[in-house]
Amino acid sequence: MRGTAPDFNIVKAGHVEFLVTDLSRARRFYVDALGFIVTSEDGGHIYLRGMEDRHHHSLVLTKSQAPGVGHFAFRVAGEEDLSALAKLVESAGLYSKWLAPGEEAGQGRALLVEDGAGFPVEFYAKMEAKDWELQRYDRYRGAKVMRLDHFNVMLPDAAAAYRWYTDSLGFGCTETTETEGPIPSLWAAWLRRKHTCHDIALTTGKGPRLHHAGFTVPDRGAILDAADVLASSGFVSSMERGPGRHGVSNAFFLYLRDPDGNRIELYTGDYMSADPDWTPIRWKLNDPQRQTLWGAKTPESWFNDAMLVRSPRTGEFQKVTSPTVQDRPDYLLSAH
Repeated sequence: MRGTAPDFNIVKAGHVEFLVTDLSRARRFYVDALGFIVTSEDGGHIYLRGMEDRHHHSLVLTKSQAPGVGHFAFRVAGEEDLSALAKLVESAGLYSKWLAPGEEAGQGRALLVEDGAGFPVEFYAKMEAKDWELQRYDRYRGAKVMRLDHFNVMLPDAAAAYRWYTDSLGFGCTETTETEGPIPSLWAAWLRRKHTCHDIALTTGKGPRLHHAGFTVPDRGAILDAADVLASSGFVSSMERGPGRHGVSNAFFLYLRDPDGNRIELYTGDYMSADPDWTPIRWKLNDPQRQTLWGAKTPESWFNDAMLVRSPRTGEFQKVTSPTVQDRPDYLLSAH
């Protein structure tokens, strides 16, 4: 299914900022064990990218007193798209502020928004180009991380966020999870701008929180190699879930927790969704194969734990609230 056609072009999930309490420890995990490339660093940040990335960073590690998420970002096609987005955000009554070129290392002008669910979402058009490392096989390490693929967020009202992303931002929907019963309602949705399974997944739960950021690796072997490296380099407890295969997205996965508890997914093997008549794949909430195609039980931490997000307005972590009514028929999947 296609979203609407707004006056701007969001291209893809661009980068994410993780807050970490110890940069040296985080570097050992992300760089030494998983193989991210260090683009630049200073006393408070490490800017990382994957082997397929052509720009300055897809992951920022920022020194902080507490772990969590500073922001996640989407790239847009051009500067005019930022201006059009600013008008939309203003008309929606959302808080936003402009970031000057270079305020985030390697990046041009950006618009940082606190969206209706409370998430810190950044939009940018330009980022400093870097050498493409895809065929530098001599530099592949750890998980052989290629690029950022998607974000997965938890929030009390997935239906309202669905409307914002599809009706206002022009995202298409590839898959959904719906509640049980005779009048199903939206529980989760996988939404995309690039022609893969998703750039962002919206899931019902306590929020606003970021559940994970997913990074593409070249194949299943890379995930198995990463598990071996983590197990032999002191990070065995970082492996939270998997390896396994999702029902939703069809991807092969391994979920990891960094030393601060921030979660990433190593991800490979989803599908192309470019057809204009794509019909969303629908899953029932109680179908165990939607989470793991093989039916393996998911650990409770994966359901309950997620990363706090920092408010662009206050600089403090957003207050987390629970879903109020979970079986609402106010946004029926049958209508979409």
